[in-house]
Amino acid sequence: MSYARQMLDTFTRNVDVDADVLASAIDAMSDCAQACNADNAADLGEHHLADLVRCIRLCLDCADICATAAGVTSRLVDYDPAVLRPLLESCVAICRSCGDECERHAPMHAHCRVCAQACRGCEQACRELLAALP
Repeated sequence: MSYARQMLDTFTRNVDVDADVLASAIDAMSDCAQACNADNAADLGEHHLADLVRCIRLCLDCADICATAAGVTSRLVDYDPAVLRPLLESCVAICRSCGDECERHAPMHAHCRVCAQACRGCEQACRELLAALP
């Protein structure tokens, strides 16, 4: 069981969203932020750095957005839908863009393949959470 799920189980107030969907999204956002940071570091060590500039920028953006979304989403009790929905939509958008770019480099760089997978998983988990929000 993930820490996100364990923490949700300790909440004394009800959350209006399925706890499994919520925990999966938080875990996916955290995993994606970590994968993007690691991919960024690996990209910086590659010989053809100029070919990876867009990937590096998108990984930086994706890591920041996913980390912020994970933090805000972890505090879902008494959340403001006007804030949470656009944040999750931003997470979906950057994960799609970053995943697309990482997939372009995946045949040459295994770290980009792993990052693309994390981006796709996060994109899907955020879509599921958006659909589950009241």
